[in-house]
Amino acid sequence: MFRILTLPAIGAALLLSACSKEAPERRSFEQRAVPVVTESLRFERARTRIEAVGTARAKLSAEIYPATSGEVVAVNFEPGQYVSKGDVLVELDAREANLAVRLASIQLEDATRLYERYSRSANSGAVLPTTLDAARTAMEAARVALESAEIDLDYQTIEAVFDGHVGATEVDPGDRIGPNTLITTLDDRSSLLMSFDIPEAFVGELTPGDTVSLETWSRSAAAIDGEIVDIGSRIDPQNRTFEARARVQNADDRLRPGMSFRVTIDVEGERYAVVSEIALQWGAEGAFVWSIVDGAAVRIPVEVIQRREGRVLIDGDLAENASVVVEGTQSMRDGVPVKLQPGRLAYVR
Repeated sequence: MFRILTLPAIGAALLLSACSKEAPERRSFEQRAVPVVTESLRFERARTRIEAVGTARAKLSAEIYPATSGEVVAVNFEPGQYVSKGDVLVELDAREANLAVRLASIQLEDATRLYERYSRSANSGAVLPTTLDAARTAMEAARVALESAEIDLDYQTIEAVFDGHVGATEVDPGDRIGPNTLITTLDDRSSLLMSFDIPEAFVGELTPGDTVSLETWSRSAAAIDGEIVDIGSRIDPQNRTFEARARVQNADDRLRPGMSFRVTIDVEGERYAVVSEIALQWGAEGAFVWSIVDGAAVRIPVEVIQRREGRVLIDGDLAENASVVVEGTQSMRDGVPVKLQPGRLAYVR
């Protein structure tokens, strides 16, 4: 028996045959799309940690010496005592200095009277101009001598030049001391200045005002913050470093001049993309990541800048809003279509 097909029936059969061939091809394309998990790029600044050992000195520090020789008659402080500016620390025998001031005062009075007498007679011509000039000179010299005697009298008392704590002393009443005799030390330790060396590679990376972390070598003491106040202008040609100083407040008077500290500084650099370590791949030409552009994988060469506990800072042709593949990299190649997955995947090779 013969079956006769009409033209409409033939068209329908051909369309069905074409659809049956196209469906496997579409299913084959969908199967070729690689399932991946991606992450969005974040950008952070590169950080470098500098560690150094610093030595502290007081905000103001002085060694107290007498300006003149003399016999000590009183020591008015105890080691470690807090003193104010102008407090008398040591007194010397001032009897001779007092007499010198009295004598200079008398001589000035006498010279002044003589000059005034000559001045009154100068208009009448009884006193020559040269005599009047000599009297004026003698009066001024007597005034200078009095001021010098008063300075010598001031030297008989040794005073604190600023507020601070005095140190120990070896001077006692009855001792004969001179300009080379160290009486004591004086420190204003309300704040300390910390000096430390920085490698020359970081020239220009630090500026006054930057924060540093300071730790004593005692583990029981917490770290404290300091502020860089000045930076040296020269590089030491021997060790290739430059000096920096930081100020740390010492309101509780817990720290002491001369202490050593562990100094830590975090230096921030340029901004770079940050990816998970699993997103970073390596090939014959170096490191790279897979980025997603228009639903397909694109290989982006990158340079590793810094590693941070499971993350990597990289430099490459990556935009702020780019996405990189973190799972599914085993099946990646340039241009392969991808299918985004919401969570972690398990791949079987």
